[in-house]
Order: sequence, then C-alpha cells, then structure tokens
Amino acid sequence: MKTISYLIIALMIGLASFVASAEQKDFIAEMPTDIRPLLIGETIPEVTLFDAAGSPVNLRQLAAKKPTVILFYRGGWCPFCNAQLSQLQEIEKDLIELGYQLVAISPDTPDALKKSISERKLKYQLISDFNLQATRQFGLAFYIPKTYSNKVKAIGGKTQTLAGDERSILPVPAAFVLDTQGVIQFEYINPNYKVRIKPELLLDAARYALEKD
Repeated sequence: MKTISYLIIALMIGLASFVASAEQKDFIAEMPTDIRPLLIGETIPEVTLFDAAGSPVNLRQLAAKKPTVILFYRGGWCPFCNAQLSQLQEIEKDLIELGYQLVAISPDTPDALKKSISERKLKYQLISDFNLQATRQFGLAFYIPKTYSNKVKAIGGKTQTLAGDERSILPVPAAFVLDTQGVIQFEYINPNYKVRIKPELLLDAARYALEKD
C-alpha cells in the first residue's frame, strides 16, 4: 500500500512540474484555473508574514529551521478550510516525529488567526498573509467577484484587497513540502476549493521527500 502511495505521489509531482508555470511573481489570475504556481524544485520567496500575535515571520528563515509542510487556505470563514485544518491536526504528531514543522497560511488577520486557533484547538502555527505577499509570490492568487466577497462578509468573514484595487483576492488552497533550503519537494494544488489533499497522502509525501534526499 505504501509503495502504491509513493507511486501516486511521484506521478503527482511529475504532473505538477509539467502544468505549472514559473511566471507566478505578483501575477493575479482572473480565475482559479489560471493561476501560475511555483514549480517543484523551485525555492520559496523571501517574504515576511505575521503570526497570531502580530509578530513578523520570515518564511524562508522559518523553513530553514527544519523541513516544513505549508498549507495555504482561504480563511477561517471557509468550512472546507476549517475541516482541513482539523484533519491536519491529526497528522501533526507524525510529521513532528519525521522532523517536520507544520505551518498554515491564509489572508486572515492575526486576530482572526487567534479565533481559528481557539475554535479548532490547533497546536501548529497559523500565519497571516493579510497583505497577500506570499499568496501572490507563490502564484496562488486569483480575483473573486464582488458578489462572492459580499457572501463571505455576510457570514462574518473578510477578504483582502491590494492598495488601489477594489477587487478581493483569495489563494487557491494548496499544500507544499519543503526542505531546509526552502526548495519545494512536493505540492498539491486544486482550483476546486472543495477538494483537498487527504492527510494520509500528505504524510506519505512528506515521508517520501525525506527518503528521496
């Protein structure tokens, strides 16, 4: 079963490398299907984000401490994201035993992150990308219609915009496995926000990335 999982992972790695584009810098897609994500084998950008306390976090420096699993999610207002955050909690112990750290990034403000941590009883680190710097430089950013941002607002959520642009932006949900050089070893990106990577497959991917080294 493990061999089959590894074969699936290897296939997904090959497909991701084939379909992705290196032209992701500050590109914002009109549709989630048009994003230009970073490729496997590329190094993550040098970006400074903020933790739930509002303290700055340099993502490259954080990844240099130990192998890292990074999750991009839309926000604490998204039920599919909340389900995934809880599912990842179930494999965090296994990831730690492998030597990994688990980090989840969203456009939520630090205060909103505190709420998610409390409500979901999360132990791993949530990081705020409220200025959308990482979302854009990872090539995951896309515009959403105003009608959709209004729906998010109606359920108590908030979407972020850039200065001089009234259109709201969200990340396509994604998962990345990084080595300590910040190089992407595995990625799972699906424009359909309702479809997320299974925790056990992500765990296998993390294990496979270590064995590959």
